[in-house]
Amino acid sequence: MYARPIQQLIQAFSKLPGVGPRTAERFVAHLLKSGKKDVAELSSALQYLMSTTKSCTSCWDFSDRSPCALCTDTTRDQTLLCIVAEPHDLQALEHTGTYRGYYHVLRGTIDPIDEEQMRGLKIKELLSRIQAAGPFREIILAFNPDVAGETTILALTRLIREGAPRLTVTRLARGLPMGSDLRYADDITLGNAIAHRVKT
Repeated sequence: MYARPIQQLIQAFSKLPGVGPRTAERFVAHLLKSGKKDVAELSSALQYLMSTTKSCTSCWDFSDRSPCALCTDTTRDQTLLCIVAEPHDLQALEHTGTYRGYYHVLRGTIDPIDEEQMRGLKIKELLSRIQAAGPFREIILAFNPDVAGETTILALTRLIREGAPRLTVTRLARGLPMGSDLRYADDITLGNAIAHRVKT
């Protein structure tokens, strides 16, 4: 049995996505062996992250300012709005260099089983943004090709068309395999998916 401080940190690391108890144990063992300097750097980086990072009130990405750098970039195409589930999806699309419009981070997808979970999503903010911003001509739904992603696409398509029937609503092309994750797709596949998106 580990000492209480070690066990507490293992439990904290285990709460991270994709980190099980064994991986958490390895993290803690590494920190204990590496010495106080590495631990201090990690602690300082976490404190800095929490003290400086905020939500962009326009796109809901995480940034050190609001509105964020992407939302204040006037060289981007103001007629395009790409909706993604998470900030890392935004980064994956930006990395392709193919898309030059604006974004909206939904902060998750719609779980077809758990309707309560929808309350935490930025759907109301999205619909208000679409109504307020006249220049948008196309809304791109860029979600993972899985059950939750498909459920989200269907729900958002219906809501957007109810409020703005003249808007074109598209989704990523089918070049992405079913059940895949956007952040793990290679740049060419993801770039082609956004370049050859299809209407929903």
